[in-house]
Amino acid sequence: MSDVGAAVEQQPAAAPRRSFKPRYPAWLTAPSFLYYLVFFLAPMGILAAFSVARQSGFASVAYTVDWSQFRQIWDPVEIKIFWHTLVMAGAGTAATILIGYPVAYWISRYLTSYKSMALLLIVVPFWTSFLIRTYSWLIILDPQGYVARLFKDVGLSDHFNVLYTWKAIGIGLVYNYLPLLILPVYASLERMDWTLVDAATDLGAKPFTAFRQITLRLTLPGLVTGSLLVFIPMTGEYVIPSLLGGGKFDFVGSTIGDVFLEAANWPFGSALSMALMGVLTVFVVVYILVATREEQFGA
Repeated sequence: MSDVGAAVEQQPAAAPRRSFKPRYPAWLTAPSFLYYLVFFLAPMGILAAFSVARQSGFASVAYTVDWSQFRQIWDPVEIKIFWHTLVMAGAGTAATILIGYPVAYWISRYLTSYKSMALLLIVVPFWTSFLIRTYSWLIILDPQGYVARLFKDVGLSDHFNVLYTWKAIGIGLVYNYLPLLILPVYASLERMDWTLVDAATDLGAKPFTAFRQITLRLTLPGLVTGSLLVFIPMTGEYVIPSLLGGGKFDFVGSTIGDVFLEAANWPFGSALSMALMGVLTVFVVVYILVATREEQFGA
């Protein structure tokens, strides 16, 4: 036995195992980088070049470095358009959260066998064109349509003057972008451990307190992601204000379209686009900070 023990003691200690991390060649990123270069960086560069150019005539541009286009953005009329756009997009995002979060919560928390069917019903509108979905609301909100007749039959015809108002724009915004909020929130709720909520209520926490301190905090990344997916395209909306608002309410997106297509003032339109992207970058940075903080909290 002593010889066996001595032999065991003489054996060298086993080297620690190293975790294998595969290394992939850098050229595998070439297709995605090329796509990013051609369809994002190149158009952004062209837009930046136009934004500092100078209008020399109708649809004619003199390439130089002229910052007067950006100074024109500070005109009270343009500031008012930016402000109205942010207010409408913010209100639309808030309404989307108030509707979408309870729907996602209900699907994740209480549905068992029909979750896939519920999600399918939410995604179905995306199977049709955005333009067709918006046009459909012209029929629904028509003062002479079926819904208006229903309101008239119950004596509420005076309360159905919705079309070509800010209410119609709000309805169109919420309807078209609601799935973009429900899906990320639902994904966050599905990853959540519901026993934490049960434990909090067993320890005496009220349902709203348990929701605020546990459910809302754990699903905050999904909520912020969905809010950005809704808010950013709302600020650049062109179709909904033009169709449902009748062109009475100027969004930055519709203003940019008019400047490019009707006035043919490409430098000013490019400057407006760059300014809008600059404003939206602030919200993206806030999202990155929140996501990073949440990741560190979760770790």
